[in-house]
Formats: sequence, structure tokens, C-alpha cells
Amino acid sequence: MKKSLIALAFGTLALGMTEFVMMGILADVANALGITIPQAGHLVSAYALGVTCGAPLLAVAKQFRPKSILLFLVCLIFIGALISSVAQSYEMLLVARFISGLPHGAYFGVASIVAVRLADEGHKTGAVSTMIAGMTVANLLGVPLETALSAHISWRMPFIIISFYSLLVIYYIWKWVPQLEVTPSNGYKGQFRFLKAGAPWLILGATMLGNGGVFCFYSYVTPILTSDGGIPYEYMSAIMILAGFGMVVGNLVSGKLSDRYTPGRVATAMMLFAAASLMSVFIFAHNGWVAAAFTVFSVLSMFAMSSPQQYLILKHAPGGEMLGGACIQMAFNMGNAVGAFLGGLPIAAGLDDRYAAIVGAPMALGAAVLMTVFCVKYEKDKV
Repeated sequence: MKKSLIALAFGTLALGMTEFVMMGILADVANALGITIPQAGHLVSAYALGVTCGAPLLAVAKQFRPKSILLFLVCLIFIGALISSVAQSYEMLLVARFISGLPHGAYFGVASIVAVRLADEGHKTGAVSTMIAGMTVANLLGVPLETALSAHISWRMPFIIISFYSLLVIYYIWKWVPQLEVTPSNGYKGQFRFLKAGAPWLILGATMLGNGGVFCFYSYVTPILTSDGGIPYEYMSAIMILAGFGMVVGNLVSGKLSDRYTPGRVATAMMLFAAASLMSVFIFAHNGWVAAAFTVFSVLSMFAMSSPQQYLILKHAPGGEMLGGACIQMAFNMGNAVGAFLGGLPIAAGLDDRYAAIVGAPMALGAAVLMTVFCVKYEKDKV
């Protein structure tokens, strides 16, 4: 089981590097392609839209074995990264980012089910957390490395690395993940039946708003901290490492707290923490190092929401667990797309870059309200 979970985590590591690399190299891409920072932010949105379009394909792919689906999805990661590395225009890079996003939600949906099916009773939430851990490691080590390579060599280097790494992921999934049987099917329509209940919509809505709120700011973290905060650009790699460390801590802490309290309450608290962190970024943006500290807090809270919400959607998607696991990633990335777009509006209007954070704060607060409603209606008892 441990090797299988490690192989799954290798996949989320590839996805994490692919998704979050754009935050660290945004300015480099904009300069190289001759586009504005808000236009470069659309490359974040293109990935997120790919996630949104790719996840529903699981309703059709469910007839195949989970391992086969995972291998196909990692092949898409490879193709998207390869096209990104050779893109000669902004439009071509937009298409490549869309392709890169297609496997994201579907991978999480399938990998969540595989992790739960492989784990013993009482360790299923931990198995999901281990699978997600690759995303946090990506932000701790992968993205800072990619940011440094972009600054010192070329913005194409991160995508070249992801291409080669994806081939390793394909090998380890083929070698270590067992051939599980096809997931029992309730029919095509039966997979969507869980969406008739209120709980999944509260979880998905809170996920989209919470992630979107943080991404309003995090999509533009480099220009905010360098232009408004006065932090030298060469220090951004170190800050991205600290942000990645915050994500690791957030993922680990929320998993333990969810075992002691309830996942819904933990997610609610983290959304409130995110709103407070975003307000603080806006207030202290001109003091770059203080803003950098609140950057770490904001992304810590974002990943502290992730594990509880991934677990909750599986719990409240009977008969459609795989699709539910993909839907939560759709919600995450729809939030990313909306957040990157909304965060760019005040910048495009001529305001300071820090105004992206003030757009995100009420979104995170709205997410906390939705999760509070969920806790009151569906999570009254301690788990």
C-alpha cells in the first residue's frame, strides 16, 4: 500500500508543479512573450478551465480500470508540458495550459478512490492525505526550483523538467499501483445522483470561493511582493519555498485536526484564517517581508482546506465517489480561474498590485459562511 500511495503522490507532485509553476514565472513569461501581467494571469485561468472540462470525462472513463485511467491521465500531463516547453506564442501557450489542466481533476478523483480502496479501516483519510501530499511537496521544492531555473536560464526549463518527470511517474504507477477492479457502476445517471443533495453543493461552493479568494492574490504574488513590497526578485525563490513549507504544514495539521474535531469545522476555521491573511497582505503590502509572512499564512490555509474537503466530498457522494473526487478539483480550479481573473481586474484598472488581495478576502469569508451552514446541517457530531 505504501508504495502505491507514493506512486500516487508522485502524480500529484507532477500536477502541483504544473499548476503552480505559473505563479513563480509569471513576470518572465510576460516579458518573453510581450504581454501584460493580467494577460499572463489568463494562463493560470486556462489551466483551471482545463481542469473543469476534464473532470466530467470520468463519467465515461469509469468503465476502465483505475490504473489504466491514471496512466492515460499522466500521459496528458506529459503532452501539455511538452507543448508548453516549445510554445512560440501566447495563444499556443494558452492551449498548452488548457491541455495540462485536463487530467488534474480526473487524476485526483481516481487517485482518491484508489487510496481509499487500498487503505485499512481507520486510515482512509490518512491515505487521501498522503496522496495529496505530492501537491505540497511540489510547492515546497518543485516550484521554487522552477522559479530559479526560469530566472537564471529560461521560462521554458520548468516545463522541460515536468515533461521528463512525467515519464517517471508513468513508470512508477505502472510498477507500484495494483490492477484494481473497475469501480462498481450505478449507471451513467447514477453517478450524478449525489448532486441532488445539498451537502455536496455547500462543499463545492465553499471550495470554489475559498480557493478563489487565495488565488486572487497568489496568482500575482510575484509582482505584489516585488513591485509593491520592494522585495528583490532574486529572493522570490526563497519565498516560494517558505510558501511551499506552509502548504506542507497546512496539509499535515488539518489532517490531524480533522481526526480530532470534524473536517467541516477545520475547513471553516481555515477559510476564516485565509480571509484574515488576505486582508493583512493588502494592509501590509508595502512592507514586503511582513506581506511575505502573510503570504505563507494564506497558502497554508488554502492547503489546510484541501484534505478535509476532499474527504467530505467522498463521504457525501455515495455511488459517485470518483466523480465527486473530480468535482472537488473542478471547484478548486474554477476558483483558481475566477480568482486569477478577478484579482487581475484592479491591476488592469491601474491600481496597485496589492488590490488583488482585497478582492480575495470577501470570497474566503463567503466560503466560511457556506461551510458554517454545512456544519450546522450535516456535521453536528464529532467524527
